[in-house]
This record gives sequence, C-alpha cells and structure tokens, in this order.
Amino acid sequence: MIAWMLQGKLFNLLGLALAVLLVMALWFSASAVLPQLILAWHLDAASQSWMTMSVQLGFVAGALVSATLNLPDRYDLARLIGISAIAGAAANAAIVLLEPDVPGVLALRFATGACLAGVYPPGMKLVATWTKSDRGLWVGVLIGALTLGSAAPHLFNGLNLFGGRGMPPWTHVLLASSVLAVCGGLIAFGLRPGAHLGDVAPFEWRYAVRAWRNRPVRLANYGYLGHMWELYAMWTWVPLFIIASYEASGWTMQSARLAAFAAIGIGAAGCVLAGILADRLGRTTITIASLAVSGSCALAAGLVFDHPALLTALCLLWGFAVVADSAQFSAAVSELADPRYVGTNLTLQTSIGFLLTLLTIQLMPPLVDRVGWQYAFMMLAIGPLFGIRSMLRLRRLPEAAAMASGHR
Repeated sequence: MIAWMLQGKLFNLLGLALAVLLVMALWFSASAVLPQLILAWHLDAASQSWMTMSVQLGFVAGALVSATLNLPDRYDLARLIGISAIAGAAANAAIVLLEPDVPGVLALRFATGACLAGVYPPGMKLVATWTKSDRGLWVGVLIGALTLGSAAPHLFNGLNLFGGRGMPPWTHVLLASSVLAVCGGLIAFGLRPGAHLGDVAPFEWRYAVRAWRNRPVRLANYGYLGHMWELYAMWTWVPLFIIASYEASGWTMQSARLAAFAAIGIGAAGCVLAGILADRLGRTTITIASLAVSGSCALAAGLVFDHPALLTALCLLWGFAVVADSAQFSAAVSELADPRYVGTNLTLQTSIGFLLTLLTIQLMPPLVDRVGWQYAFMMLAIGPLFGIRSMLRLRRLPEAAAMASGHR
C-alpha cells in the first residue's frame, strides 16, 4: 500500500509542488531585503534593479542552454531538479560571505538564476507526464507553489522569523532561503515521472528555433510574453511601492512588508482557481480574463497611492490576477507542441519570457523618478493588452481544440 502511494500521481505532484515552493524562496531572497541592503551597501538605482535582474538574466542563460541541449527531454527530471536546487542554494548562501562586494553578489545572483532554470521548466514537464484532462489544474498548483515560495522571503523579513545576534538580519533571510532550497532539492530526488513521459527525444539543437514556426505555439508564447511584461516588474517593485505608500502615511514598515508578502503570495490561490476553471472553461477564456483584471489594476494602482488601505486591497486583487494565467500558457504549449520536445518548448517559452522581464524591471526606477509611483505602473498594462490580442487570435484557430480537452 505504501509503495503504491509513493509511486502514485498525487504523491509525486504534491511532492513536486512542495519542492518547488521551498526552492523558489531563492528567487527574491535578496530583493526582499533590498531596503536594508540600500542602507547597508549604499546601493544606487542601477544596483537595486540588478539585484533582481541578475537572477532573471541567469535564468534566461540557463534556460537557453537547457533548451538548446534539450536537457529536460533527455535526462532524468528528478535528478535535474534536485541537483539544480542544491547548486542554487549554495550560490545564494555564498552571498553572505561576499558582502558588500556588489559585483560578486550579482554574479552569485546570476548563478542562482541559472540553477533555477533547472527547476521550474523541468518541473512543468514532470507535471505534464502525470496529467492530461487535469493538466491546467496541476500546472496551476505548481505555479501557485512557485508564487508562494517567491513571496516567502518577504514573510521572513516582515516577521523577522530568523533574526538573531552576530549578523545583520538580512543575512538570515538569505540563509533561511538556502536551507529551504536544499530541503526542496532532497524532496525532488524522490520523485518520478508519470505514464505520459513519452520517448526520450534525440538531441536536436535546431528544434529550439523551429518551435517558433508552429503558429498556435507561437501565439500561446505571445500571450505568455504579454503576461511576463507585467508579472515580474509587479513582483519586484510593488513591495517597495507599498512601503513608500505606508511610509508616506505614517504606517509601520512591518505592516508594509507583510502586505508585500500577501500581495505576491495571494497569487498562489489565483493559480489554483484559474487551473480548475481553465480545464472546464478553456485556456484562452481564463487567460484573457486574468490579463484584463491585472492590466486594469496596473492602470489604477498609482491612483490610490495616498490611501494605503485601499492600495493594499487593490494590490491583493492585482497579485491574485497577475499570475493566475501563468500556468495556462505553459499548459497550452504542452498541449500544442510536439510531444517529444515538450520540455524544450516549455524551457524556451520561459527563457524568452524572463528575458523580457529585464526590460520592464529596468524601466520602473527611471519612470518613478520622472512621473512618480502614481503613474509608473501604468506602462505595465501594455503587456496584458498584447496578451489578450494574441489569445483571441489563438482561440480562432482549429488547432486550439487540442487545449483543455477541447475547451479552448
């Protein structure tokens, strides 16, 4: 009985979700303590942006190498995830030893991002090996775990859960994130793929380019790019946006940090709910609705800057919607692409999406300087508008019937 459970679908999918939740604490481990680092290291605006952008760039580089070499389609997924998680934890923990050497820290953040490319896209393929009619739900659970894990450092920072004497408090956030990532990597080693794994794909470096000739896949990727234009800029800068609003109104910093955690973490619930609905109502229906809500929040957020309670409520809605559709773009690609190269397609999708995030993350600080927090976020609404247009075009194609058991 126990052996059957250990080999079963529920055990492996929940185990994967837990592993990803723990490992993804690495992503914003430095960004969450950015206010402390600004004071301790005297960071300028460019260095502040690069604390997150270096992770994004590392992820893109790692994902492009992985996609070119077809790693998720040629090697054991559990081992790939486990090794990548532990390597990323080591790179993240080493920051404590190098501070305040900012170039060295950015190099380690780059290495951390490169390692995470061996966790997230292979994790999505592992979900695809266990699912078919419920793929949207379980990819949603996976992205929900990623979202909650990404928000975790903000919770550590807000509650000072790992505070202590002898080192600055921010170091405890980084070390705690690395410990959690090691635990996630160890869990991953115990996972196995499901019955929909398919044959091992032959090495074909050109496939990473040919994949874009498939029009349905390309449109699904365009929708994902519109989503990514907004997502990581929101996740990176909304915590500082909330802190600025709370500070201007005389509210406490601890409350601001907890509100920042909630604004990101609530997206986990959005991912799961969107996954349930997408399997029943269709991928394009849910992605279009999510993009419309999140884009509207981007337009409205700055208008309530002077009202922190109202701003918090709006950011909770924004955080719920901004990532809710993420899993459905990945699920769509897994259903529309060549089954032999699902892992390569998903890795390629994420690498290009994360490359785009470098632009919007970098754009925010100069926009804030020029027009203020009240208007800077409005430019993020461009992404949802483009994504909605792309998903409407995908919806009209006959190939779209392959998604969500015929639910476009």
